[in-house]
Amino acid sequence: MNPQSSTATVIKTTEINKVLRNTYALLSMTLLFSAVTAGIGMALEFGRMTSLFLGLGALVPLFITYKNAESSSGLAWIFVFTGMEGASLGWMLNHYMGMTQGPQLIMQALGLTSAIFLGLSAYVITTKKDFSFLRGFLFAGLLVMLGCALINMFMQSSVAFLAINAAVAMLMTGFILYDTSRIIHGGETNYIRATIALYLDFINLFISLLHLLGFANDE
Repeated sequence: MNPQSSTATVIKTTEINKVLRNTYALLSMTLLFSAVTAGIGMALEFGRMTSLFLGLGALVPLFITYKNAESSSGLAWIFVFTGMEGASLGWMLNHYMGMTQGPQLIMQALGLTSAIFLGLSAYVITTKKDFSFLRGFLFAGLLVMLGCALINMFMQSSVAFLAINAAVAMLMTGFILYDTSRIIHGGETNYIRATIALYLDFINLFISLLHLLGFANDE
């Protein structure tokens, strides 16, 4: 084996492992911070419009985070983004807390989300399988789901709501495989951008699973 080629491979592997470690460390911190701000949103009893405003408003720090991902300021902005995202969940979490066995319902959704996320991530990291082929399907599916969700805002169909959340849950599992694979194969070398992708996968999977469990539990 060419010594230079071997050295380059070792260096690349080291860099990928560093991005992976930094990504999961930052992901853990942002998820914890979101949990804190979600608790604040619940305690302050944010209404539906306030939660919607926070969710849409979080797009601003999201854009700024992407723009500053290569600088240290990106770290500050990602916490602004994830903090607003967490706070925007306050109304939804209070809604489910008011249901029969609400706290258990939320913990079930969180536990299931964590198990799926960790399981899929471990699978990709262990097998090093390349899931880049999913890109076109995932983004097309995401656009379709966004369109269906917008239509259902006017239709208010419970069956469509259930189907959309089931489809979103499936899409997020695909995105977890895809986004983790990108890190493993050097497609994403910035841990802040990688964290954003995995954070959104986790949060959207949690929300869709909570909706599905809540629908099944609704009396």
